[in-house]
Amino acid sequence: MATLHEDIQLYGLRELMTEEQEDYINAILNNKIVFVNARAGSGKTTVAVALAKYLNESQGMNLTYVFSPVQERSLGHRPGTQEEKEREYLAPLVDALLKINEFPANAIISEEIPKDKQWVTAKSHTFLRGTNIERQFLIIDEAQNMTRGELKKILTRAHDNCKIVVIGHDLQSDLPDPSKSGFVPYINHFKDEPYCEVIELTKSFRGVVSTKADELSWD
Repeated sequence: MATLHEDIQLYGLRELMTEEQEDYINAILNNKIVFVNARAGSGKTTVAVALAKYLNESQGMNLTYVFSPVQERSLGHRPGTQEEKEREYLAPLVDALLKINEFPANAIISEEIPKDKQWVTAKSHTFLRGTNIERQFLIIDEAQNMTRGELKKILTRAHDNCKIVVIGHDLQSDLPDPSKSGFVPYINHFKDEPYCEVIELTKSFRGVVSTKADELSWD
């Protein structure tokens, strides 16, 4: 079983990480796909992006970050280039990069500012149809905002040489009908497979207000 070496600090995060977050890291290292069902402010995206950077530097594996434009079910109706349409949805990725001292413009592949060492491709699932995802660290963020069909479209693009992390929280769906979310159904679909692990992160680093607000369900 692979574990992260103690001398690897993950860009300043390691000494602040909880035991749950350490388990999260080790689950990613030892499985093809990991689902993380975690409350707001638990560091679920930041920790995954930090590990993605480490694997990029140590193994040459780039990051593909996929999100859902849930506020607008179709980006195609908006003016601007694909990159311009998607930019406002990248706040969680940008925040995670900044927390590991990575300047987003140097990391995220951009047609506007091409650089040789960019290692992150960020895109909506809207533009994934017909593509192949090979030898990538694939993060599917805010997965509770994706339907079964949307998650299927992403997951069926990925080859077995990828590391896949599906990030979400079953109590935070922004879909008009949260029962249409594919996040929990896909957790249940994969959870008994030997190459899958389901992780929960219970500590919020945002404080008591965020934690209490996150506890209210729709029931």
